[in-house]
Formats: sequence, C-alpha cells, structure tokens
Amino acid sequence: MSLTRNAEATASRAANSRWLKLLARAGFIGYGVVHLLFAWLALQIAFGSSSDDGDQSGALRTLAAQPMGKFIVIAIAVGMVAMALWQATEAAVGHVSQDGNKRTMERGLSAARTLVYLWFAFTAYKVLSSANSSSADQQEDLTASLMESTGGRWLVGFVGLVVAGIGIGQAIYGIKKKFEKNLNTHEMNAKTRQLARRLGMAGYAARGSAFAVSGLLVVVAAVNYDPEKARGLDAALRTLRDQPYGSILLVLVALGIAAFGVYCFIQSRYRKV
Repeated sequence: MSLTRNAEATASRAANSRWLKLLARAGFIGYGVVHLLFAWLALQIAFGSSSDDGDQSGALRTLAAQPMGKFIVIAIAVGMVAMALWQATEAAVGHVSQDGNKRTMERGLSAARTLVYLWFAFTAYKVLSSANSSSADQQEDLTASLMESTGGRWLVGFVGLVVAGIGIGQAIYGIKKKFEKNLNTHEMNAKTRQLARRLGMAGYAARGSAFAVSGLLVVVAAVNYDPEKARGLDAALRTLRDQPYGSILLVLVALGIAAFGVYCFIQSRYRKV
C-alpha cells in the first residue's frame, strides 16, 4: 500500500507542476492551429484543389513549409508531449471527484487521450525529420500488411468498427455538451460560455462524423480487400466530397473542424488542468 501511495503522490506532484500546466495549456493552442489548417485542407479537397493529405499530418507539413514553420511545429510537439504527460497522470491517479465506474471510465478516456497526443507528437517529429509523415500512406500500407496475415481482414474490420464507434461517441459527446464538465465555466462570462458551447458542439460533431466515416471505410476495405480505402481521414473527406452534394457536406465538416480549432483556444484558457 505504501508503494502505491508513494507512486500516486509522485504522479500527483507531477500533475500539479506549474510548468506542466503551462505547457499543456500551450499545447491546446497548437492543437487548435493544427485543426484550423486541417479545416483549410478539407476546404481545398471540397473544391478539388488539394495536393496534400486531408488529415493532421498534412496540416503539419503545410505548417512546416511556412517561414518559421518548423519552429512552430517543434513548439506544437512539445505541447503535445506535455498534454500526454498530463493525461497520463490523470489516467494514473486523476479524476478523484468521480468514484466507482465513472472514475474508471474517465481514467480510461484519459489513457486514450494520452495515446492521441503522443501520436500527434510523433507525427510532428516525422515531419521535422523529413521522414514519410503521411498518415494516409502509412495506414494504407499497414492495412495491406495486416490483410495478408491470417485473420488480418477480421482484425482490420474490427479496428474499423472501433474507430467508427469512437467517431459516433465524439459526436454524441459534443451534441450532449458533455465537454462542458471539463471547463471552468464559472470563470466565463455569459457570451464566452455560449461561444464555447456552440464551438464545442459543432467541433465535436464534425470531428466525430469524419472519424465515423473513416472507420466505416476501413470496414469496407476489409470486406472488399481494398487497402486503398483505408487511408484514414483523408479518404473519409474525399469520399464525402464524391457523394451527391458532397462538396456542401465537406464544407460543413470543414467549418465544424475549424470551430473545434477555435474551441481549443478557449480550452487553453478555461480547461481544467
């Protein structure tokens, strides 16, 4: 018991580090910038003028190509690592205001967020190191390799269903305004609270829709033995564009993703860290 308590105390001190809090809040700004660029790429795809992947890796490559862009990507990577450390400590000893199954669920969500932020940091590293940073290409290659193994198509299909489920869950999370519990709403005035609510609802719904379509495409790839369909968010956006009224749908998704980017700026100030 004493070892467990010592470990929890150490993790708690790390979580309460002033510098970690500042870096985590700065990470939300970087997260917002990436989503704004992601939205811009989605708009370009909607009008058929994008030459890069419509996902976060494409957004980071676009940013790195600008003056001082690599410096900003480095700052984003540092922020993502800080956010990952913060969520890792939340997964280990956090969410003490909850109890029972609710606390277990929240700690599980924090563990999932840790992986997401680490993935963002790793993608930024690959962009900076000039390695193959295309998430779409990597997902297609991984899917093709898995499909060649015994039971690989079943595994790919299962992963697709999980991703689709996560997307649907994100959309519901936004529509039900559950994100507000993570904000210090008592510090906001009425206009800021209303703005945060609207941006959060639109942002989570748009991100969730994109992930849901992405997951369903992975399932289709497994059923039809077609790895080219499993290109993540880039394939999801291009599939939306190719549907009847697809350009209009994709513009709406892009606006929702941009709303999430602005919501991240609000989180940098009001998120409970």
